[in-house]
Amino acid sequence: MPLNRRKFLKKSAVTGAGVALAGTAAAPAAQAAERKKPGKPAKRYSLTVMGTTDLHGHVFNWDYFKDAEYADAAGNAMGLARVSTLVNQIRQEKGRRNTLLLDAGDTIQGTPLTYYFAKVDPITAKGGPVHPMAQAMNAIGYDAAALGNHEFNYGIETLRKFEDQCRFPLLGANALDAKTLKPAFPPYFIKTFRVPGAPPVKVAVLGLTNPGIAIWDKAYVQGKLTFPGLEEQAAKWVPKLRSMGADVVVVSAHSGSSGTSSYGDQLPYVENSAALVAQKVPGIDAILVGHAHVEIPELKVTNTATGKTVVLSEPLCYAERLSVFDFNLVFEKGRWSVESVAASLRNAKTVADDPKITRLLKDEHALVVEYVNQVVGTATATLTTVEARYKDAPIIDLITKVQEDVVKAALVGTAYASLPVIAQASPFSRTSQIPAGNVTIRDLSGLYVYDNTLVAKLLTGAQVRAYLEYSAEYFVQTAADAAVDTEKLTNAGGRPDYNYDYVSGFSYDIDIAQAAGSRIKNLTYNGAALDDAQQFVLAVNNYRANGGGAFPHVASATEVWSESTEIRTRIAEWVTAKGVLDPKDFASVDWKLTRNGTPVF
Repeated sequence: MPLNRRKFLKKSAVTGAGVALAGTAAAPAAQAAERKKPGKPAKRYSLTVMGTTDLHGHVFNWDYFKDAEYADAAGNAMGLARVSTLVNQIRQEKGRRNTLLLDAGDTIQGTPLTYYFAKVDPITAKGGPVHPMAQAMNAIGYDAAALGNHEFNYGIETLRKFEDQCRFPLLGANALDAKTLKPAFPPYFIKTFRVPGAPPVKVAVLGLTNPGIAIWDKAYVQGKLTFPGLEEQAAKWVPKLRSMGADVVVVSAHSGSSGTSSYGDQLPYVENSAALVAQKVPGIDAILVGHAHVEIPELKVTNTATGKTVVLSEPLCYAERLSVFDFNLVFEKGRWSVESVAASLRNAKTVADDPKITRLLKDEHALVVEYVNQVVGTATATLTTVEARYKDAPIIDLITKVQEDVVKAALVGTAYASLPVIAQASPFSRTSQIPAGNVTIRDLSGLYVYDNTLVAKLLTGAQVRAYLEYSAEYFVQTAADAAVDTEKLTNAGGRPDYNYDYVSGFSYDIDIAQAAGSRIKNLTYNGAALDDAQQFVLAVNNYRANGGGAFPHVASATEVWSESTEIRTRIAEWVTAKGVLDPKDFASVDWKLTRNGTPVF
């Protein structure tokens, strides 16, 4: 049965603890091997905790944007159907009753599959479907999952419906009700493992989500939920879990390990703080890490207070890897203690899909494949993002044109209708392509892979200039006489492609021979030098509008309009209305890379 949230919160309010107890599990005698010691034998127990993260709606090894089996240069395979096979193998190796299966968040957003069941055939409709991710994770037998930031992308109603459909708790110790500051979701989960001839082993799982939700999904959570820092909340809950008898404490954290934040100083909490939690909060044995989409087989962090080692592991996103934590416990002096923890990864490409999951979700998969292959127009030329990071590409101009048109129409009859509308867009993918000929929903969805919505913000010319300078920091400083390698030209300081913006409506050069902060040259609007005092309406995605990427001025700028329709839907509507996708209707070369005034390309 799904965890009853109301019962949980009622108990929490009465006891101040509110433990979510799973059924106890009996371990076979072989797991309690005895070690001979002078005077008294010591009982031992081995426990295995498995973990996934950042599944982002990937059930099968399928690329809905390409309408083909998923393939990448590294030969990876993905999907919960593969993970199910890995989990079955480990349960057979270790004994199912000695295992725990967790997830670290970002489950219900990321593919046309998840979009379809949030928007096209929504799980929130009366008599609506059960979310495919709930179906798959229930069938595999997850014990608990932490909330990810993308769980909030479709609003709280969709998240609550998904929570009701899951037969395991969604944990978020730092997701609090904004009014009462009490947990809005279960903070933790405890499972008891029976050991023959010895007291049971209690394993507590603390779930932590990302503080950035307050920025990234402000429209849905402001005034309703608040998200304090992971370290602060772990320091509050771990001692409680220990006092409740937890022998092992595992944290499932939707937070990377780098100690960095993409939102600058807009929040007093670190975005990627999993290693800081391990370092600063005593009493944690292991952390399943999420959010960063990197692969960490095993990372050992020393807790500064106790000197003990905390083991971290992050499996690769999209169900391409499974983290495996192997715990060895010993019962001495009347209590269980963790003697050792080792983490490793299992690779989804080494196994086949579990036919149980294939059978379970084949109909939902077929529905979505049919949906994304609907033809909505025709293109007169092939459009691609292959060079969009370093050359003004028509395919990105399509995004800015759609955004400009939507905002202009929305502002008709308002006090802002006379102001010029400009737009930002980023090269999200290096492989997106809209082919000449028939254009389908999947072609357009592949261009705009995120579920971002549109916001209109008021900026001055001076603020636009600063915005462009910040964006230009994406390029590696390259001397005028140096060879240009396009593979090494971008992502300076580790900045991802989605945090590099085009801004439409202007003409400008980016001089990459100059130091960051002094690169925007020849910035003009309507053929004249930009007036720093002129006002513009910037059509911007909600991630950027709320501070994602820490671009200057935009988060604090006056908001004049916003909506909840996804930008990718607006692109599909625009193309459908036009019927023909012709670059002459939206494309222009507005910016170029230079070195000391000489074009790079």
